[in-house]
Amino acid sequence: MFLAALTLLLTASSALAGAAITTRSCGTIISSEKLLAHEAHFQANLVAKPNATTGPATVNVYWHVISQDSTLQGGNIPDSMIADQIAVMNEDYAPSGLQFVLQGTTRTTNWNWFNQVGPDSSYQTEMKQQLRQGGVTDFNVYTVGFTAAEYYGLLGYSTFPADYASNPSDDGSVILFSSLPGGSTENFNEGKTLTHEAGHWVGLYHPFQGGCNSAGDMVDDTPPEALPASGCPVGRDTCASAGVDPIHNYMDYSDDSCMSEFTPGQTARMAAQLRTYRGITI
Repeated sequence: MFLAALTLLLTASSALAGAAITTRSCGTIISSEKLLAHEAHFQANLVAKPNATTGPATVNVYWHVISQDSTLQGGNIPDSMIADQIAVMNEDYAPSGLQFVLQGTTRTTNWNWFNQVGPDSSYQTEMKQQLRQGGVTDFNVYTVGFTAAEYYGLLGYSTFPADYASNPSDDGSVILFSSLPGGSTENFNEGKTLTHEAGHWVGLYHPFQGGCNSAGDMVDDTPPEALPASGCPVGRDTCASAGVDPIHNYMDYSDDSCMSEFTPGQTARMAAQLRTYRGITI
């Protein structure tokens, strides 16, 4: 028992000391079977685009700071970093007509949640059930450390709009605290991790979903991609179909500095997903 506890403590200490993450890792994984089920439901229940022109829509954000102690290294990020992250989000989503407004921040010191939360873990279920605020239109963000061995290197994960009805308390995004603008995770500290994870929250998939020979991300203007990008491999082309890999897309795995766009097709998809599943019109 002592050795196991010591190993976990040393792993957490190493992560907090800034061990390098060399490539983006997102825990938002969807099987082909579930994707097809999602898409069938989406098409059957699609809410049509209104005839009248609509203005920008505002999404309320509830931010949940999870830390293991009172230090920045322990996850206790300041309000200024959260404000900077919201600013990055608003810049990235401005062309879509979606804007994010911080409605509240909670702060919780919980060693287990900070270190051991991850996709489908009992700790993340407990955390979200206790902290989540608002309804289907509200975006809940949780910052944690991902130091447990099975989650180490993870930058974030999120739920999809279609998931809300079956499990409302699970809705939202969980991200690495040091991925915010000015954070300590080199190459992934310009705030693009939350832009990426929010992309899932508004209904987008990875452009490499299914590889070269599948329906992919259900968006026509994102060229298919065999594998996720890493770094910023300009000109990379992993599929025979037209178009080089979308390495600058927010939904790929490139470094933050390489990410710069959603496509018009992605913007149209997120608008349709938000109308259908979240009652948000943009």
